[in-house]
Amino acid sequence: MTDTVDVPIIAAAAPVYAHPGDAGADLTATEAVRLDPGERALVGTGVRIALPDGYVAFVVPRSGLAAKHGITIVNSPGTVDAGYRGEIKVTLLNTDAREAFDIAPGDRIAQLIVMAVPRARFVPVDVLPESERGEGGFGSTGYSIQQGSRS
Repeated sequence: MTDTVDVPIIAAAAPVYAHPGDAGADLTATEAVRLDPGERALVGTGVRIALPDGYVAFVVPRSGLAAKHGITIVNSPGTVDAGYRGEIKVTLLNTDAREAFDIAPGDRIAQLIVMAVPRARFVPVDVLPESERGEGGFGSTGYSIQQGSRS
């Protein structure tokens, strides 16, 4: 069993976990929106929360909407800081080049993941410790396991 955290909420429809063990709770739209191909829109959820200090909430896309309809979130993950008390809104983007997508009030549009986060203390140094990866990034491992590193 995992730990739980109480999150005070104001919402007509609170986020719901669809299955036991799910990391994300579904956020639903409070308004009707039509997303034409390539269009983005800020969609309200009606959810306002008060996260405890030391926690963050991430707004992430729903895999079914992405796979079936090309609907994703522009700034994914969207970060909800512990001090924020406004409505959680989701910036949806229709990546489908041909089909519009209609959102109705009550449609599940995103997921909310609540996580504990430590506060970092940034310590200035002259040299960073070595690591196996080093400065490699931006595709340094390639993209094909079977054909080796093909940057």
